[in-house]
Amino acid sequence: MTAGVEERGTTITQLLEDLAARELTVAEREQRAREAARELGIEYTEQVQQVGQDAWAKIRAHQDGAAA
Repeated sequence: MTAGVEERGTTITQLLEDLAARELTVAEREQRAREAARELGIEYTEQVQQVGQDAWAKIRAHQDGAAA
């Protein structure tokens, strides 16, 4: 186990579940989007950013509708 996990009195699985459950910050989403675009060989333009934001808005709307 890593020191951080031992200090928190938790397990790696619990930490991963916590990370997966929390909403990313705007800065984290932007960083991940730029990294993904770079990995795909895509220039990260405003148009690409807007398409990604639109896609996430649709996903969130679907999730909200499924929860209702």
